[in-house]
Amino acid sequence: MNLKIYTGILLAFAATATIGAAPAPGVLQIEVGNVRAQTGSVHADICTEAQFLKDCSRSADAPAKYGTTTLTLTGLRPGRYAVQVYYDQNGNHKVDRALFGVPKEGVGFSNDAKIRFAPPKWEEAAFDYDGHSRTIRLKLRYFSGPDGPNPAK
Repeated sequence: MNLKIYTGILLAFAATATIGAAPAPGVLQIEVGNVRAQTGSVHADICTEAQFLKDCSRSADAPAKYGTTTLTLTGLRPGRYAVQVYYDQNGNHKVDRALFGVPKEGVGFSNDAKIRFAPPKWEEAAFDYDGHSRTIRLKLRYFSGPDGPNPAK
């Protein structure tokens, strides 16, 4: 087969394969500040309202970086979500808790929603995601041990 004909067939096939294809969803980056050490990982759950404060179907993990750790999630469809994050400092894949269920490790929510005597409400943490690349930022909060990164390090 002639190279020009073969190239033309490949180009025609590629063009028809992309017609009508939905654009790939963008990337959601989650910048988690106030990471107090470099051990373990930072875990984020991306939740719908029905999943919020429960097991969420989408998640991301990244090795902990002192100060700020960035997690990246691809393929997220447009919608309304909330992000719940925890710093898994000891690598046991769960939020360790003290007396009365108080988290021993850092936790945080999208919109930097406040944690008072209970987790925030959905409305305080929810945000709209349009499917395009976006970065959200939040800070971890600690209820025991150092409040965040040690400035002496």
